[in-house]
Amino acid sequence: MSDNQAFWVAVDALIAASRIVIDRARGSTHPHFDYVYPLDYGYLADTASSDGDGIDVWRGSLPDPMCDAILCTVDLMKRDSEIKLLIGCTEDEKAVIMRAHNNTEFMKGVMIRREVR
Repeated sequence: MSDNQAFWVAVDALIAASRIVIDRARGSTHPHFDYVYPLDYGYLADTASSDGDGIDVWRGSLPDPMCDAILCTVDLMKRDSEIKLLIGCTEDEKAVIMRAHNNTEFMKGVMIRREVR
């Protein structure tokens, strides 16, 4: 198994062992910024990321809860970086997420896609 394959197996295991919590539903507004969430957004319960909260998740409209991409972000205002798991997202939804994370001069993101064979 390649390192890339092993990474995605580990992501699958993490998601399978976690509960997805959606705390910002599609269409809701951010509590501190003028931003409307285009998709469900939340985190994996009982996990940790660099900000001390759970690992962030964008949940799309596909019924299959497969994670086939992650987004690596840099926030110049908060001076941090994070990853966000994209679970069950269509290609159009991935494009919306990319635009959301690259919409200002302060937040930038790059998507890493899972090779599906």
